[in-house]
Amino acid sequence: MNNDVVAMHISNGIIDAPVSGIFAAIAASAIAVCVLRARADLDDRLAPMAGLVAAFIFAVQMLNFPVLPGVSGHLLGGALAAILVGPWVGALCVTVVLVVQALVFADGGLTALGLNVTNMAVIGTAAGYLLVVALLRARVPLVGAAFVASVVSVVVASQGFVLQYALGGGGGLSIGAVASLMAGPHLLIGIGEGLITAVTVSAVAKARPDLVYALRTRRQRQQQEELVSA
Repeated sequence: MNNDVVAMHISNGIIDAPVSGIFAAIAASAIAVCVLRARADLDDRLAPMAGLVAAFIFAVQMLNFPVLPGVSGHLLGGALAAILVGPWVGALCVTVVLVVQALVFADGGLTALGLNVTNMAVIGTAAGYLLVVALLRARVPLVGAAFVASVVSVVVASQGFVLQYALGGGGGLSIGAVASLMAGPHLLIGIGEGLITAVTVSAVAKARPDLVYALRTRRQRQQQEELVSA
């Protein structure tokens, strides 16, 4: 297994064509749902924020940091996007970044685009958002919730590849070995991403808390609960 896999972007030929096709269909279906659901969220405030988030994720993903000898990591962005612009728009932001990277920079194979979108845009964003919502409900501060959600989302996203490898990989490695190979480095990558996400979200929340989707939805939920209990 090469370092392209360990660094999360899957290259062409790592997973066989039938499984790649299945996950391309899964990714397309998931993104179609996100497009439909995102229409309800997009407004004059969220639309420009989504563009900024996508541009930020794209820029930061171009900066790799060393994790292990021969292995580098970068921001995946799922949790960050979900916190700032919500899960539906966030998944679309990460998808746009992945498509541009595959087409322009050959970062991740074209035949593996569905695999990468499923792992990073769909699984990573969903895991990050669900966890940050749960942590905020438990009264964990936003900075701590952002850090933990980012770390977990990166590791969970990496394990999506384990399923894909089990279904269509041809490297001869055991599933346990693949899971360990993915989990270890991505835990370290997740810590780096968690720090970046926590700092970014904290800065935005201090300057414009109304632009943080997770905070807005928490406030709306609290108001609804107060009305019900009144």
